[in-house]
Amino acid sequence: MKRLLFLALLGVTGPAAAQSAAALAKVDAADMSIAAARARKYPGSPLKAEQTLRAGSNYQRYVVSYQSDGLKIYALLTVPNGTPPKGGWPAIAFNHGYIPPNVYRTTEKYVAYQDAFARNGFVTLKSDYRGHGRSQGEPLGAYYTPGYTTDVLNAVGSLKADKRVNAGRIGLWGHSMGGFITLRGMVIDRSIKAGVIWAGVVGDYDQMMTQWHNRPPVSIPQRVLNIRKQAVAQYGTPADNPNFWKSLSANHFLKDLGGPLQLHIGTADTEVPVAFHTALAAQLKTAGKSVQSYVYPGDDHNLSHNLRVALSRSVAFFKEHL
Repeated sequence: MKRLLFLALLGVTGPAAAQSAAALAKVDAADMSIAAARARKYPGSPLKAEQTLRAGSNYQRYVVSYQSDGLKIYALLTVPNGTPPKGGWPAIAFNHGYIPPNVYRTTEKYVAYQDAFARNGFVTLKSDYRGHGRSQGEPLGAYYTPGYTTDVLNAVGSLKADKRVNAGRIGLWGHSMGGFITLRGMVIDRSIKAGVIWAGVVGDYDQMMTQWHNRPPVSIPQRVLNIRKQAVAQYGTPADNPNFWKSLSANHFLKDLGGPLQLHIGTADTEVPVAFHTALAAQLKTAGKSVQSYVYPGDDHNLSHNLRVALSRSVAFFKEHL
């Protein structure tokens, strides 16, 4: 009852309030542990074509759907024209950054990014995380609930089962929040061969709570922001309870990565601290893992001044490692 009253004060009423209250009642930061994530299975499902879009220069484009936690998740799929190589096309799961879920559209944003890889012989699949666009489910964020990562790993499962794709040649690309998901996905599923992260939220939980001082977008509902407060109230801060928060953080499982990473960030990024990038690069080297690190002086969160260079480097990286 208190949760429903709280949601009503936020302007969330009726069936939507009941759904949100039920989702929040189930939230427990412990579900974010890497061990818990590894204990789950991510089979995905056959990619179901929902809409055929205008073709790209040398590839086909579709809106598809697949299953994740019993939810119908939509995604943008690209498939190269022509005969696939032996074993199938290499594939990249695209993990987008924060976009207000209620304004998110499958065919908007990240199109140029996806196009760069699609034109170079990769199958690409950009998931609409739960609650985004037409995808079912409640959008509760990536950092304190596992849903978005679960959706991405089920997307990977769907790609592995697709006859057009080589199941042994799958990588992840992520921007901002999608970088957080990419890093988590790779330590959970060691079969993922390579990852590229642009301006990623890749600090551990101590860094995220003490070094990330930007103001959250006003579009994030207070009920989602309160999930972090709920987690700290239940488990304490990373300083109070370091082992708990380390168990949630991909940064503390880097030795388990199944492939190399390439990192990009601009020094004028006002959304994500450059310190996250540099700390992860150092942690990867300490763990004995392969990493390429690119820092672009004066560039922003979207690497808009070095977009072609960053895309070229990312494409070359995936061609080498997938």
